[in-house]
Amino acid sequence: MGGTLRFLSDVLLGLGGGTGEGRHKKRRQFYTVELKVRMDCDGCERKVRNALATMRGVQTVEINRKQQKVTVQGFVEPQRVLRRALSTGKRAELWPYVPYTNPYMAPPVYDKRAPAGHVRKTDAAVMPASAAQEERLATLFSDDNPNACSLM
Repeated sequence: MGGTLRFLSDVLLGLGGGTGEGRHKKRRQFYTVELKVRMDCDGCERKVRNALATMRGVQTVEINRKQQKVTVQGFVEPQRVLRRALSTGKRAELWPYVPYTNPYMAPPVYDKRAPAGHVRKTDAAVMPASAAQEERLATLFSDDNPNACSLM
């Protein structure tokens, strides 16, 4: 009896004919995608805004022409947004800057085109061999671990 009621309710609600195929539809994830797009004038800005705003799933498009930054929010994948921005003929890349907050975490990569208070994003795995060796030597005589020093 329960199966019949579920079938009829699914048919009436339009959930895929009662087989359950409509109930397990994967939901899209909400993303905030930040791009750096080279824009010089109002026409460039309008062209980029129209191209990105017409994508399915886009909720908002915000453009800051002074920083060359485009922020897209919605149910779209970042790579699709990047491809659409590149299709306008403009030079575009994912936003390469992060806020410069802690000077002790990772060596920053300074970029003169970066906005104020930002540095270029780097991967921690791409550390030069000399920096990795310096870090190993610095932790050898650590105050946090007094047993680490083998000379005492």
